[in-house]
Amino acid sequence: MDIALLIFWLFAGVSILYVVHFGLYLAGANFYDIWQQRRKGIRGVRLPTAYQPECAATATWTRRALPEVPGLVSIVVAAHNEEAVIVRTLDSVRNSTYRSFEVLVADDASSDLTGRLVRDYQLRHSDMNLRLVRMHRNVGKGAALNAVLRRFARGQYVMTLDADSVIQPDAITNALSYFDDPYVAGVAANVQIMEETTALGILQRFEHMIGYRSKKLYSLLNCEYVVGGVASTYRMRVLRKVDFYDTDTVTEDIGLSAKITHLGNRRFRMVYGADVVARTEGVLTFRALAKQRYRWKYGSIQNLIKYRGMALNPSRRYSRTLAYYRMPMALLSEFTLLVSPLAWTYAVYWSLATYTPALIIGSYATITAYTLLTVLMDENLTPRERTRLCLYAPTAYFLFYIMDLVQLVAAVRCIARSRGLVRRPEINTWKSPQRAGSAGVVTSAA
Repeated sequence: MDIALLIFWLFAGVSILYVVHFGLYLAGANFYDIWQQRRKGIRGVRLPTAYQPECAATATWTRRALPEVPGLVSIVVAAHNEEAVIVRTLDSVRNSTYRSFEVLVADDASSDLTGRLVRDYQLRHSDMNLRLVRMHRNVGKGAALNAVLRRFARGQYVMTLDADSVIQPDAITNALSYFDDPYVAGVAANVQIMEETTALGILQRFEHMIGYRSKKLYSLLNCEYVVGGVASTYRMRVLRKVDFYDTDTVTEDIGLSAKITHLGNRRFRMVYGADVVARTEGVLTFRALAKQRYRWKYGSIQNLIKYRGMALNPSRRYSRTLAYYRMPMALLSEFTLLVSPLAWTYAVYWSLATYTPALIIGSYATITAYTLLTVLMDENLTPRERTRLCLYAPTAYFLFYIMDLVQLVAAVRCIARSRGLVRRPEINTWKSPQRAGSAGVVTSAA
């Protein structure tokens, strides 16, 4: 009975923690939205100095760092066997309203038609400053990006894209507007899952919407350190300062933003750009989902251990919210994700056995209400999308339970391979998941 009571209070504690965080996320998101309106209304959007790109055919190879071109954005696309989606990604960049960019495709030894499709695209769109850089062997995503950034990138700013992602036409313009603040080192994009009607697609759509909405609070509190690889934008001088990507974790994108934050987030800030909208494909099978979430969790824990010195650090380089809130909560969340499926399962059993369903009903109502609020307050949804997702919202509780089980399996696998969390080998290969490649390119802002 003591064990049963312990599990009950464990479930209650996890639930209270979630409710408190939901409240903080809601309040923080509202204040963030107000800040965004004031930022755009009072200051407007100031673009960098205009630049006329030179023809891709005249670009030259150099092993030395190329001088930065003011106003130029180097868009680097990492690709490995992406023939189903690479043209769609290039089309979305070409439709951008901001025209001062160069596109560098890092083809990491693809064995399919990726390279040929990029070369054909160069011939068909000779006005686009596009270069294909092919690795002779599979060196890994981080190493491929480093090779391109060090040898070819000339931009004052760098935006990275995955080959299965597309950006809104105004995404680059909006991303650059955040760099009006000289302390901003990187901008995280608002990454959305492309529309899917399957249960797995809806699950990933809800998860991304809720997860990225929490970034509004972290941005306001200056405690963000996780920036994904899709449409993330950085100052080139900051990337050179940290020597670009590390290749000893499986999530090189999180590793880069954590490494920059480690310099001191009072001077090198990571912010979230809700209006920097990008869309990416969700995985197509539950097996692929389990594999993806294991990689994400393994890489996240690797970076938490690697940069553990930021947690509870009294140094003035770090904001108090990062040292005493964000980093400790990131560590604690790994524990709650490990135990919450077990606690929820027991809570369901306990409620049925004692004929007291109030606890489960309350949890269901809380999750459903929060999902509905997230959908209704999302500024980037069309009326059709908002209506459809509201109809799906009552299923979110059960979908998130499935995701928690996937996270539990991922955590167990991390524990089984715990040696690599501390002694991190160099990552030298990667494999892209199966792509759908069916969604069209957005040609106008939502």
